[in-house]
Amino acid sequence: MTVLERLASFAAAEQAREYSPALLHHAKRALVDWFAALLPGAAHAQTRRLADALRDELGYGRSYVYGIGCRAPLRTAALINAAASHIVEFDDIYRDALYHPGCPTIGAALAAAQARGVRPETLLRAIIVGYEVSARIGVAVQPSHYRFWHTTGTVGTFGAAAAVATVLGLDAERTMHALANAGTMAAGLQQAFRSDSMAKPLHAGHAAEAGALAALGAREGLTGARDLLEGKAGFGAAMSREADWDRAVADLGQRYAIAEMTFKNHGCCGHIFAAIDAALELRQQMRLEPERIAHVEIGTYQVALDVTGAVRHPASPFEGRFSMAFAVANALVHGSVRLAAFTPEGLVDARVNALAEKVQLRVDARCERAFPRQRSAVVAIQTVEGSRMERFQPTRKGDPDAPLSDAELTDKLLELGGPVLGPAQAQALAHSLWRLDGSHVEFATRAAPDGAAGRAESAVGAGLNGGESSRERT
Repeated sequence: MTVLERLASFAAAEQAREYSPALLHHAKRALVDWFAALLPGAAHAQTRRLADALRDELGYGRSYVYGIGCRAPLRTAALINAAASHIVEFDDIYRDALYHPGCPTIGAALAAAQARGVRPETLLRAIIVGYEVSARIGVAVQPSHYRFWHTTGTVGTFGAAAAVATVLGLDAERTMHALANAGTMAAGLQQAFRSDSMAKPLHAGHAAEAGALAALGAREGLTGARDLLEGKAGFGAAMSREADWDRAVADLGQRYAIAEMTFKNHGCCGHIFAAIDAALELRQQMRLEPERIAHVEIGTYQVALDVTGAVRHPASPFEGRFSMAFAVANALVHGSVRLAAFTPEGLVDARVNALAEKVQLRVDARCERAFPRQRSAVVAIQTVEGSRMERFQPTRKGDPDAPLSDAELTDKLLELGGPVLGPAQAQALAHSLWRLDGSHVEFATRAAPDGAAGRAESAVGAGLNGGESSRERT
């Protein structure tokens, strides 16, 4: 069997597997976190622009486009929602694959679940399967894949395809073809976020749409290359220097990626998190005022510096979320790195920018050796009086070994979604998501993402019902 055949056989068999309540709860955690990232992104002007570009595809279908307040066909909703959930950089991470699985996988899975009118348990199952298949492919091609490719745009196509295939109830053969055709549409270049552009969220959106298209095509008999992953001109050969396909199938079905997720605690690139956590700990221990700081030294792994070390004084929210010097300085000044850091006012904060000038970045050998399994940093702060403290941060708050609690995930949703929905509706949404199971199949909120969109009925569970049906064919 090829690697895709083995993964597809696993995915199809999972449709009948009895999942433990604990595993289903991990899927709910991922869904809560996805909505926390989605809602502020859905209210973003970039989402409106994307929706305007697709205006001819809006206003019909059974899937829901959040932030725009309208229905759309499955693929269109998957594209817009997945892109929106990647805009504010609060989306989840599978550490070992350098990958944000939630954006493409849940973006596609939810659109498919709404289009088909399936039980909520099927949605949770699709999320689990999509995360698992894509995370395993991601692990197999890293770390060299991440030199040029954005894993969320490439590997994310497999997550979306596996999730939609699960919702559609495809057998192993058709699931394999869905994965194969998803993989040949995989794209997303690192340069898109080494420069200031709006392209990065489009990677997640394209992955969700391409994966959904591949699954829908497989349902109708469109075939793909069985050896797409390991073939001489396949995904591994083209996109990795050390693809190890044994890693993709080792312990298959015995451990699940969705139980090992990182949920972001800061509103910026995850490569900065360990440095922020260390800086915040030193801030507390040293009882620091920013004006007392003479020098900040940050040591971390090379990839973190490649992605976040180019800009010290960002001119845009995008640059700010990928500036280690600015984000750490913001944490030291304000005690956190949230959405306010990247507003027009936050970007020109004089205290933050003055402190960013005092930040020095370097590669730390210990952090470099531990990457990518460990995302670490060492931060040293020296005061104007001459005192100095250093902290090695071996992991990030939110990583599997230092996870956010359910209560902290709820707080994240309320913080990020409250300004979009209103506090009461954000609380209702959180309550409904935690109760998403076979006994609670309908829940809705009233969403007003922005004045232009107006108040539209945002049925998070719209289309989900107590039985399976084929409500939409496209």
